Amino acid sequence: MSRFSTNSRSAPQRFDPRKPQALADVLDRTDAFRALRAGVDQVAALQRDLAKLLPDYLASNVEPGFIKDGVLALFAGHNALAARLRHIEPRLLADLQQRGWAVDSLKIRVRPQAMKEATPPKQARMSAAGASALSELAETLAPSPLQEALAKMAARHGAKAQKK
Repeated sequence: MSRFSTNSRSAPQRFDPRKPQALADVLDRTDAFRALRAGVDQVAALQRDLAKLLPDYLASNVEPGFIKDGVLALFAGHNALAARLRHIEPRLLADLQQRGWAVDSLKIRVRPQAMKEATPPKQARMSAAGASALSELAETLAPSPLQEALAKMAARHGAKAQKK
């Protein structure tokens, strides 16, 4: 007899910690995790509804909190978004109630989001053969803005290819 009781609903299936498991199965294993899963599902459903009700620039920068005593906490990315949310609060509250959410009021808070890393500038690379082909093409064209641009690009990439 094992000293550990199985908390899963289907006893024939044995728990093996070495094998990957679906998150839903793990969260269904105990009552405490089931309550956590219900809360996570509620927030996910609320996030989907907010994405439908809010304009894109707001939906991507607003996170819902939990509903406690009929008060829904909404977290905005910065003060300007929080002010805009407060401006549309009556309509948003009515829309959420119409969708079946048990919400009596909204509590709008600012939760600054982490800065996203700046995308590095593109570092285009061209082989010496490509630069030479561009140069030949530029020589065959009549004088035009396209011909000038191709010649400039071929010269820039040709110099980089020769440095390597």
